[in-house]
Amino acid sequence: MVLHTLELLKKEVPLEEESLCIPKDIKTGLVLVDIINGFCTIGAGNLAPREPNHQISEMVDESVKLSRIFCENKWPVLAFLDTHQPGKLEHPYPSHCLAGSHESNLVPALEWLEKEPNVTIRRKDCYDGYIGSIQEDGSNAFADWIKTNNIQLLLVAGICTDICVLDFVCSTLSARNRGFLAPLEEVVVYSHGCATFDFPESDARGTKDALAHPQEIMHHMGLYMAKGRGAKIAKDVTFDGLKK
Repeated sequence: MVLHTLELLKKEVPLEEESLCIPKDIKTGLVLVDIINGFCTIGAGNLAPREPNHQISEMVDESVKLSRIFCENKWPVLAFLDTHQPGKLEHPYPSHCLAGSHESNLVPALEWLEKEPNVTIRRKDCYDGYIGSIQEDGSNAFADWIKTNNIQLLLVAGICTDICVLDFVCSTLSARNRGFLAPLEEVVVYSHGCATFDFPESDARGTKDALAHPQEIMHHMGLYMAKGRGAKIAKDVTFDGLKK
């Protein structure tokens, strides 16, 4: 049933993806959204997968590959980590990724990023990394990162495609359009570097305030909405001048 629905959805709202080769003279930054245990590691929390999940595993693997390339070349990387204070819930989701917990830390395959000099770690307490980067003095840590590194192209990967990734991309595009993020020009979402969670209608039916969330359908819609806001959607990413 889900596959049939997905086929119909892709027919009615087709998503055109592109092969992207990033020119070597374009200053590029990588943003990793919430690739943490609480969303990616089996059994790590209320919103973690309950069993092996191909889409999430692929997202982690592709994010590791990109991170290696960026760190080997000393290119800027920013990793958002969903981190919440106890008692401050995000309705309709249960308590998750509490500050100081294993849930709010990078997955084991990316823990090494914390020691890389070109990597900035930013803990956020909301879906949207752009909003979560607003500091007490009114400045924005993400905007400062863009400007300090003179980033022209932003490559985005992470979880969830239709929630935190989409919210961040939409806010970033709006800020760029208003001239708040110069010299940023392009925002690219890498489809295989993104994932979302699976919560079938059969499970949602028995859970109060829960909404069904079929993984493949919502992943497609997240990418489709991001493109509708002005992002490019890349099915593969290469870098001009680098060995494959």
